[in-house]
Amino acid sequence: MSSTHFHPQRLKRTTTQKSMKYPGCRSRFSVRTSENYIERMPPEVILKILSYLDAGSLFCIGFVNKRFQELANNNAMWYRFYAGQQAKKKNPRLIDEVTDGLSVAGIQERPEGYWRKQFFKKLAGYNANWKKKLKAVHLYTGLPSQTAQILRSLRVRWAVTLTDGRGRESTSEQTHVHFTDAAVTVSWSAGDWPFIDQLTVLKLHGVVRVPLQCPDEYKPGWKSLLTEVKLNKDAWKLCSSDRLVQLLHAEQGITVGVWQEQREIAFIMVNLHYHQLVERSLLGSSTVLYQPAKHTAAFDDVDPEYGLHGYAAHIELHSTAGSITSGRFSQLFCRKDQISDGHLQLRVISKSNRSQHAPLCGSISLPWRTDALQGQIEGCCMLTLTVFDEAQVPFWCVSAPVAMTTSEQAEVSYDCTGESFFVRYEDAEGKVEIELHWMEDHKQYFMVSLIISLCISKVNKHFGRDY
Repeated sequence: MSSTHFHPQRLKRTTTQKSMKYPGCRSRFSVRTSENYIERMPPEVILKILSYLDAGSLFCIGFVNKRFQELANNNAMWYRFYAGQQAKKKNPRLIDEVTDGLSVAGIQERPEGYWRKQFFKKLAGYNANWKKKLKAVHLYTGLPSQTAQILRSLRVRWAVTLTDGRGRESTSEQTHVHFTDAAVTVSWSAGDWPFIDQLTVLKLHGVVRVPLQCPDEYKPGWKSLLTEVKLNKDAWKLCSSDRLVQLLHAEQGITVGVWQEQREIAFIMVNLHYHQLVERSLLGSSTVLYQPAKHTAAFDDVDPEYGLHGYAAHIELHSTAGSITSGRFSQLFCRKDQISDGHLQLRVISKSNRSQHAPLCGSISLPWRTDALQGQIEGCCMLTLTVFDEAQVPFWCVSAPVAMTTSEQAEVSYDCTGESFFVRYEDAEGKVEIELHWMEDHKQYFMVSLIISLCISKVNKHFGRDY
């Protein structure tokens, strides 16, 4: 009796030779690996399989192909997650029973993806309760007192997108955040950024991510456009510098650190004033800014100097390390004969009134950092200013970098020994001028003069006047 031996390698060579000799013939041993048996399954079977997935896996499987995207958007499955999230707040034992009075037909009648979006909002804690919390006003700053807590509880982050001359975009999420009494400084210390001379557009978005159990690059969320600035070489103003970097400032609180020699971007900072910051970070779209309701002061035809008095101001000098000085001032006014050069002048601190002079805590410097290096720019800090009208409504809000300059005029003073310095800021809506004196005896800076100048056209428009 002859024995038969099976040789896998010989069989493989034989079938390979046959397939090469007769290319039109398919070997009976070959496997049809190109067929996708899942695609041949009825949708009902696939939906049943998908129903065993958790929310993160169901969301990610929608990236496989078009058919899985359609199946993964099934309203019934996402409503189950939404109802479960609702039931957690009411009674955990009712997770499978919560329907909010909706029938199966009512659930499916919603637009595709509706319940997925509602579930994401619930999971992210996105609700209108923060609007009630914003009504509480801080007595010192005059701004919503819970802005920082709301932004933290909603997990709001900020992302910057840079576009170069070729249209290539680079997006980076924040690396550091520093909250102060009236503003937040957001920093980016690393990114795949173009050279500063190639930069054409900078966009800033508020971002809320849904805490799903899936890779970060796939996590869903919302983006709200806060700032979009078109840039060129003339848009940048040199604020200050140190041995390694130059600090360049553009409009809307945008600050960029550039390496001295290569002209490469080292880091980015953006100052965001608290006024309507929560709304701007949440309620806009990825391409459209949040549009607040326009506020107009009540018309007054009795007061001949309406719009010239009743102002208040809160000012703070700070850095990414802490506050340097802050103060709140009320009952600020300007007489008609003091209006000059198209500006209404509010003298907040008078140089001649020593009782108004305010000390500064610590040195005036601005720390910076990248992934590899860190440093400190002397004589530079952040200025955050809020000017309120007679109804205590924010009238002019500023949060931007400023630098000290030495006084050009030599003054003789018997009250202080030391140098005098100026800190200036100006935009289309107003100007700020601060004079500082270095007291050698105290080894400390004192703010001896503060003048706020408001653009008269802004005042006329707000109060309906013609000064």
